[in-house]
Amino acid sequence: MNIRTIGVAGLGLLGRGIAACLLGHKFTVIAFTRRQSTHDSAREYIARAVKDLVEKAGFPPELQDEWSDRYVAVDSCASFAECDFVIESIVEDMAAKQEIFDEIEAVVCPEVPIASNTSALPISHLQRGRRHPERFVGMHWAEPAYITRFMELIRGEQTSDATFKAAEALASTAGKEPSLVQKDVPAFCINRMGYAMYREAVNIIERGIADVETVDRSFRNALGLWATLCGPLRWIDISGGPVLYAKGIERVLPDLNNSTELPEMLKKMIADDAQGTINGRGFYQYTEGEAKKWDDLYHKHAWRVRELLDEYCPLEENRPDE
Repeated sequence: MNIRTIGVAGLGLLGRGIAACLLGHKFTVIAFTRRQSTHDSAREYIARAVKDLVEKAGFPPELQDEWSDRYVAVDSCASFAECDFVIESIVEDMAAKQEIFDEIEAVVCPEVPIASNTSALPISHLQRGRRHPERFVGMHWAEPAYITRFMELIRGEQTSDATFKAAEALASTAGKEPSLVQKDVPAFCINRMGYAMYREAVNIIERGIADVETVDRSFRNALGLWATLCGPLRWIDISGGPVLYAKGIERVLPDLNNSTELPEMLKKMIADDAQGTINGRGFYQYTEGEAKKWDDLYHKHAWRVRELLDEYCPLEENRPDE
């Protein structure tokens, strides 16, 4: 399947990053949102992202001048009619996604794959009631979408092989190293591991074992050392092997939190509308300047990680021909 024109529905934080990534890899992007202010902020973000790709990732300098020729801002899904692939990236709400899918399916050809950028919603549920459920697939991006290699592709119960292969090909062409999730389970792959870790981190704090700063410091200086180089299973292999780790796992499992209830600490934070750096309230408190500092630091770190990965674990194809 020759994919050159891609529709992106939703231009929030991830949607605009997705558009930037695709434009950087020479795709034509039809970008949909209803608000002109969102279109304006998305265009500004994409221009900065493209500049980053040129200056920090060696993309062709002319990209800064010509990307806008392949970027079409629209306020109706009707403009997706000529797309070869569509990526939905709106709010994580089942009803809202179903509504936008109705609009998309009304205009695109039956064989055009439709991907939902979601980190948790079941793909099989999103497929229900669709005209062509076999063409729907999960496509979980990570912020900053134009920098990271991360991409989870999730096969729903009715996703066809052709759709899954098309999504994998698109991900690879867009500079990603796709993780193929073959079974549609809650939170897919990476977030299942992540949520287990978050639960235990909060458990350690609630039990008075260590405070917030200590939990973060320990994770950063230990797991953070190897996590960008390899995954947990490779780490087991190169630091003692399964025999060594099995003994420790067996010993500690009975003491780990396995509750199915949300921790009280998080319940209180929900009541306080703790949105982290967005509104300054989370596990830490943030001024506007501190929130920006962490956002900038994260972007710098993402580029450093990408540079190291490109050096030691190069992708076969991670940027357009120069």
